[in-house]
Order: sequence, then C-alpha cells, then structure tokens
Amino acid sequence: MNSNQATISPAVEVDAVSHRYGAHEALRGLSLSIEPGEVFALLGPNGSGKTTLFRLISTLARVQSGRVSVFGNSVATATAQVRRSLGIVFQSPSLDGKLTVLENIRCQAALYGLTGSAMSTRIDEVASQIGIADRLQSKVEDLSGGLKRRVELAKGILHRPRLLLMDEPSTGLDPASRLDVWHAIKELQQVSGVTVLFTTHLLEEADKADRIAILHQGSTVAVGRPRDLRQELGEQVLTISSSAQNIVLAWLVEKGVQAQTVDEQIRVVGAQAVNLVAPLATEFGAQIQSITLGQPSLEDVFIARTGHRFWLVENRNNSEPKKRSRR
Repeated sequence: MNSNQATISPAVEVDAVSHRYGAHEALRGLSLSIEPGEVFALLGPNGSGKTTLFRLISTLARVQSGRVSVFGNSVATATAQVRRSLGIVFQSPSLDGKLTVLENIRCQAALYGLTGSAMSTRIDEVASQIGIADRLQSKVEDLSGGLKRRVELAKGILHRPRLLLMDEPSTGLDPASRLDVWHAIKELQQVSGVTVLFTTHLLEEADKADRIAILHQGSTVAVGRPRDLRQELGEQVLTISSSAQNIVLAWLVEKGVQAQTVDEQIRVVGAQAVNLVAPLATEFGAQIQSITLGQPSLEDVFIARTGHRFWLVENRNNSEPKKRSRR
C-alpha cells in the first residue's frame, strides 16, 4: 500500500456503537466501515436499528457509546465538518407540491447560500445529472413517485456532498418508480463518485447495492457483497413443509444432512439439497405438503444468521406498540 492509499479514511466508520431509548437497546456494540464511492445498504426489519444508526451518522442524534466518523471526522467533535460533507434524503417527502420542480430546488439552493449565476449553473448541472431537466417547470404534485424522489435527490446533492444518506428511498413507490430511483442512484455514483448509504427493509433493493450490512436486534449479522453472502450458503436451498416434521428431520439427520427448522418448515442449504427431492418424495409421499428448491436469497442469509424469517420479524415489530418499536 502506498502512502496516498494509507491516508484515505473510510467514508463512514462505526466503532462499537451502542444506543438506548430508555430500557430498549437499539444498537448493541455495532461496528461497520464503508469505503468511499460505495453504494452501501443497511438492510433490516423495522426495529433492527438501522434508522437509529442513520440518525447517528447524520448527526441528528448524539452518540451515547462508541465512535462514529465521516471521512475521518468525528460526528461528536467535528459536527460542522461532518454536516458539510453530507447530503440527506429523508423518508418523509420534503417537497412543496404546489411549487414547480425549479422552485423547490431554488429554495434548497438558498439554504446553502447559492445565488445568481452560480445557483442557475448548479441547478442545470444537477437537473441534467438526475434526469429532470425537462421537468423543471412542472408542478411537483403532477409528478410520478419516482420523479418526486429524483427531485429529492437533486436537492440532496445540490451542494456537492461527499456522502449521500437516504432513509428508505423507495417507501411508498411502485416497482417501476423504485427502479427509476435506483437508476438515478447508480448514475449519480458513476458520474460524481459520491458515496451512497441507504436504509431499507426491501430485500430486492438491498440486493442492488455494492455491499450491505444486515441488521438484527441492533447488531450486524452479515456484512459483504450480496452475491458473496448468498454464495456462502451454497448452490441451493430446499424448503420442506410436512405434517410429519419430526420424522422427516430424524430421517435427514440419519442421512447426515444438516437441516434447520424455521416457522414450521424444514430448510436444507447446500449442494446436497437438489439430491434430496426425489428420496423425500418417495419416502414420505403424502406426508409432505410441498418441496421448494431454489437459489439462496438475502432472506436465506438472514434466516441462516438469525434463525428467523425476515418478514416474520418485520411483521412482529410492526405489530408492537410504538413506544417499543423505536429503532
């Protein structure tokens, strides 16, 4: 490693961070490092701690224990420097629907002290970069969900941030609009080299990131490239629903097969899974209601690391009282 490489700080570094809301421990000694130029996803069910971590990185909440830094600057002791390097797109919309796209962006420009020709030039640059140059005179209320999020993106990068934070960027969007937003994020990364960190509870959205951290109960249970995390599980995942679950499990153990029971289903992961379909059907017949064979997904990674289905945790956390579901 040369001297220049040695001095490059991570875009975000989180070291042994814990955070509490009263008796509820939202983060539990969490550590994480994000490299400059990455599109990085914090994936987890509601209540996993990702929004709390987002608030700490964005300086909206005070670090209680541990250390958080952005490009080498501590969020606790160099807050002003950190904020100058951030662009933030919140989950809740921040656009005025009665104003045009241009008027909304101009309001944001004023907050950053941009005026006159410098403001006009920068707005034109950003509008072209984000793909909304032909919609500047449109009222925001007339735009699709995907275009509205593009306008939010334009506002977030107007001051040329080094790190763009996005909280649940696809919330409330249909699949086509989600894809539209994702294309804008990737174009932004490729053109400007900005680091993008976003939170999500959508498995398919996280799968598009360069790297992800899967959070569960305030800790990271997996960190890496989505493809690598899936490949660690092997080539296939076999899911078995049976009225004779204990008998099927005992049969698998006798065959030397490692199996896991999750939500009244038996799961077998690895290359041997494909070879079990025919013997199981022959041995148990009508006692098996279904056998599903497929490639590992990020939910399979979550299950392997936590023993729980992703959506079961999501639904359980959503059903808890608000005072207990703070992230």
